[in-house]
Amino acid sequence: MTAQNLLVELFVEELPPKALKKLGDAFATVLADQLKAQGLAPADAAVTAYASPRRLAAHVAGVLPRAADKAVSTKLMPVSVGLDANGQPTPALLKRLTALGADASAVAALKRAPDGKAEALFHDSIAPGAALAAGLQKALDEAIAKLPIPKVMSYQLETDCELPGWSSVNFVRPAHGLVALHGSAVVPVKALGLTAQNSTQGHRFEAAVSPVVLKDADSYAATLQQDGAVIASFNERKAEIVRQLAAAAAKVGNGAKPIEDEALLDEVTALVERPNVLVCSFETQFLDVPQECLILTMKANQKYFPLLDAQGKLTHQFLVVSNISPADASAVTGGNERVVRPRLADAKFFFDQDRKKTLASRVEGLGKVVYHNKLGTQGERSERVRSIARAIGQQLGSDALAQQADTAAQLAKTDLLTDMVGEFPELQGIMGGYYARHDGLSDDIAFAIEDHYRPRFAGDELPRNPVGVVVALADKLETLVGMFGIGNLPTGDKDPFALRRHALGVVRLLVEKDLALDLTGLLRAAVPAFGSLIQDPSGALADFIYDRLAGSLREQGFSAQEVDAVLALRPERLSEVAKRLAAVRAFAALPEAPALAAANKRIANILKKSEGENTATVNPALLVEAAEKDLYAALQSTVPTANAKFDAGDHTASLQALAALRAPVDAFFDGVMVNADDAALKANRLGLLRELHNAMNRVADLSRLAT
Repeated sequence: MTAQNLLVELFVEELPPKALKKLGDAFATVLADQLKAQGLAPADAAVTAYASPRRLAAHVAGVLPRAADKAVSTKLMPVSVGLDANGQPTPALLKRLTALGADASAVAALKRAPDGKAEALFHDSIAPGAALAAGLQKALDEAIAKLPIPKVMSYQLETDCELPGWSSVNFVRPAHGLVALHGSAVVPVKALGLTAQNSTQGHRFEAAVSPVVLKDADSYAATLQQDGAVIASFNERKAEIVRQLAAAAAKVGNGAKPIEDEALLDEVTALVERPNVLVCSFETQFLDVPQECLILTMKANQKYFPLLDAQGKLTHQFLVVSNISPADASAVTGGNERVVRPRLADAKFFFDQDRKKTLASRVEGLGKVVYHNKLGTQGERSERVRSIARAIGQQLGSDALAQQADTAAQLAKTDLLTDMVGEFPELQGIMGGYYARHDGLSDDIAFAIEDHYRPRFAGDELPRNPVGVVVALADKLETLVGMFGIGNLPTGDKDPFALRRHALGVVRLLVEKDLALDLTGLLRAAVPAFGSLIQDPSGALADFIYDRLAGSLREQGFSAQEVDAVLALRPERLSEVAKRLAAVRAFAALPEAPALAAANKRIANILKKSEGENTATVNPALLVEAAEKDLYAALQSTVPTANAKFDAGDHTASLQALAALRAPVDAFFDGVMVNADDAALKANRLGLLRELHNAMNRVADLSRLAT
């Protein structure tokens, strides 16, 4: 059997662009996996996915015309059920053999083998390998069934009966062609009412021939590009667009570069079959509008790539990725310039109209916008954010910071009532910053209004100034405390209020801005702002935030042991966590660390079992054994140094100072019986262990490092 490469293509009407890449990868992956599972393709077969606006295709290397036969061992039934007392087959066994295509003559060849507590009968046979036509049909059906289709269409097929359009098909888009080539031979498979052939369609307008006939599986991409004017590979088409965008920007000069937007690039790649990048422009008067508005309308509505100058400022030129390449492109560029002009004019109109009212004049209107049916309006929410922000401002700075935070929090949500944000919700906060400056407010207030949603996502920048930090923290705490307070918690993958993201935002603000705020106190201080609307959720919310912190730290490369050791103590100042982790990592590298961690675990267990008998003090007069006297002396000389280092913020030196305790701790456990018969001696030794335990676990719970 000679293996050859296989090509399968579904030719359809225009596919949803935002889902195209995922659809193409899924089609190729499932198809290839099914062929491999049937033994028609090797496990390491190279698989190439193709996806263009009107086709999904897969190229699989080394596919066999027929899979190899396989030995199959089928469990029949327990021996006691299949054979009677004389060793003769029972009716049940004969019936099972008949179902497998065998008869009584096969009984002698049956194998016996243990199966749990009983012995069972097994029938060995040879299963013929799947033929490619049948195997590919199964794989194709599976690939179509498992496509991650965002929304299914139902359409009708014409049939041979008297009533055309009687058969209906459900698929992402109506399909019009199917190609299945094994080498140069057509594989007779069917799908979606179509029969496989060796031809497809190229570009709607620029294909050299129609249909495009494919010589064999390996010539698919080259033939489609040459005769059909289509770059079938999503990744190659994307790379070509990137190349042309850079070339067009270089031709414009002055350091111009297209805006970087991976999602936009993917979407445009899914909209064109043969990209042609053209330079267009608009009137410079529109540059008076904030560039975020112009960029957003060009990207979201027109799928254009705005051009920025060397300083990152928007220029009056932009790039269009066309799907046609006429000799004279003036009609294409002129058409795109005419289309974008009304969009930019709308943005300018919104900007001009919005500036006729101050942000302060919009505050009252927030009382008419519902935030949540259990938590009131946006106006009530803003008042809660103000209250929380004032409290944080007082803790972090002064009356001045608290007053600025109060002003920014009062105005932060008012841009929700503007025409611009009504049209482009993505600009909330950003437009508030522009309108605040127009109203004559300081940059501190304007930046805080603009930044109070930050960080919006993983890796996003944090607020630029202290006022912004305070308002951003207050805004996130209001959301978290409010939603937890009414029991509106994330479940599984569902998190409609983005509470996980808000919790990570709180963590980042506390840690990266090195804020001197205790987490539990911060949460409890936010609760009174809600009055009687909620139950105090600070305990459950603290657990939630520590969980998010733990996950974030593990993603940053810290081990689960290191993270558990530090967070087991629930440090209130999250800004100290990084120092504690560094100290734990340095301590774990010491030769004394394993023994001390193991001893710490042992001590924790002893103290846990002796709860109620522990004492926090040690009476030196009751120290009898030499080993306990030595441990007590070591504690007196070592702990003050470790505590001084800890209090000075040098957590690494604090833990390393404790390494000197290894020898006396080992000697103590070797030579001292903690649970002495004498109650006074026992209590004193438990007190000694309690003092040791407290000293060793100020930075982290070292017992978590024990293996």
